[in-house]
Amino acid sequence: MEKYSVPIDDMSFILNNLLNINSFLKGNDEDLSSDSIKMIIEEAGKFATDELDTINQIGDKEGIKLENGVVRMPESFIKTYQNFVSTGWFSVIGAKKYGGQDLPLSAVVMINEIWHSTNISFATNNMLTQGAVELLESHGDEKQKDYYLPNLISGKWSGTMNLTEPHAGSDLSLIKTKAIENNNQFFIKGTKIYITHGDQDMSDNIIHFVLAKLPNSPKGVKGISLFLVPKYYLNNKGNRVKNDIKVVSIEQKLGHHASPTCVLSFGENDGAVGELIGQPNQGLKIMFTMMNNARLNVGVQGLAISERAYQKALNFSKERVQGYSLNKKISEPVKIIKHPDVKRMLMEMRSQTEAMRGLAVITGNFIDKYKSFPNSPEGKECLFISNLLTPIVKAWCTDQSIYITSLGVQVHGGMGFIEDTGAAQYYRDCRILSIYEGTNGIQALDLLRRKLFQENGETYKKVLQIIKNTAKRATESENNNLKEMGELLLKSLGVIEDCSVWLIDKYEENPEISATGATPFLNMFGWVLGGWVMVNSANKAQLIILKDKNDKFAKEKINTASFFCNTYLPLASSLQNTIKKSFYALENFD
Repeated sequence: MEKYSVPIDDMSFILNNLLNINSFLKGNDEDLSSDSIKMIIEEAGKFATDELDTINQIGDKEGIKLENGVVRMPESFIKTYQNFVSTGWFSVIGAKKYGGQDLPLSAVVMINEIWHSTNISFATNNMLTQGAVELLESHGDEKQKDYYLPNLISGKWSGTMNLTEPHAGSDLSLIKTKAIENNNQFFIKGTKIYITHGDQDMSDNIIHFVLAKLPNSPKGVKGISLFLVPKYYLNNKGNRVKNDIKVVSIEQKLGHHASPTCVLSFGENDGAVGELIGQPNQGLKIMFTMMNNARLNVGVQGLAISERAYQKALNFSKERVQGYSLNKKISEPVKIIKHPDVKRMLMEMRSQTEAMRGLAVITGNFIDKYKSFPNSPEGKECLFISNLLTPIVKAWCTDQSIYITSLGVQVHGGMGFIEDTGAAQYYRDCRILSIYEGTNGIQALDLLRRKLFQENGETYKKVLQIIKNTAKRATESENNNLKEMGELLLKSLGVIEDCSVWLIDKYEENPEISATGATPFLNMFGWVLGGWVMVNSANKAQLIILKDKNDKFAKEKINTASFFCNTYLPLASSLQNTIKKSFYALENFD
């Protein structure tokens, strides 16, 4: 079986040409450079190839088991987790004072892609722990930070989020989990479902972040508080005690077989001991720190699994001999990569994945800039832009991952439908991505109801102006290919500007009419942003070619960008009628 190969050339291109990362690092971390980040990424790629990729199918086949109230992971996962911790890969995030390396998020996005490409079930644990670290850094008190952060950042302990209940899915206003205060301690009672990595035997402790309601709290989401509930805690005598948390069951799933999804019961006896995070009744607001971190990283999961599916399909297409060429000069059977339709599928996979990568990393870079200058006008502008981009990254990248991994199966033909090749696993594993951390329909409503109205509608206009500037630069190029791409981007930009105004007006007039166009609008925005990434990449690649006309990567980048723009920007524009006209048929659907 072929091995994973980190897409280092594309990652380095993004860092140096799209982000100008050295300029950012110069004012933020003198110890880092694009070269040192590249070296870290390459080392991550080696670990992922040697350890994570090799056990991915093992985890899928063995799955997990619930024995005597404990989730048992595959032995290979436990050993790899220990190696992952000992080599310091957990600590790429987190403040240095707590043992973290505090790498910029733009770099962490790339590292996370590597983990999820090679073993998404394993890497989800790391993803959630990263969110727990950010939540505590933002909202924990000093005592909580000093005690929990070093253990979470090192990976010795892991983190989870506990939101959903049997009767309350996305509507968290309905949660029934209660928190009772007694002698300055909080005791949690309730049931949570779909808790990813809610239990496992890899880390020494599991820190659960649990939404619950205090007595006499306001109704609805305004009455939700957030509690830190560890699997093990220290009692008054300093002894390690198992908390009152029970694993009721684990879910049998379509994919993600080595990622435990648990039903957890808190407080069947005296109550699970917990600590309040932040102020009472502010829990949902605080939890959004972890949720937004997860939403960006779920988008990265979509990108990552698409990259892995592409690599597997590309490798297969170069080895599989089947059929004859349409070129009459070739009489022997050919490798399937020589067939135009196979090339089309592979280019669809490649071009979308490169667009997704660029968009996810750029979103991380906007967050980096905000964190560097949080109180400046420029920093706040970057925050607003990242707020708008996050639901698009989450939804668009995960929707496309389903299509891309399906193409991966298709390239393999009948062998793709057979589990031995591994292509089917990526298709199964990615199906959850458009569902968890807020379904993609919820992301679309968030974009419509909140992000379009952010800054009184100024944020989305700023984003569209950034896109327009890139498109105009392309139209001014002497390269006819770039000119055509720029014109296509400008055309789709005009359509999305029109749809944005229409949706805002309709939402204020009749929200239901507007809401029927929310998902196609998010998809349109995703395609246009992807086009922006690819046109911007082509502009930068052309500058490289002007210095070195034989630069192979730069030529390939322009070629891939051209395919993306000609294939998907017309698709984006075609969604205009869907956005504006769907309601009239849907209102009669029963």
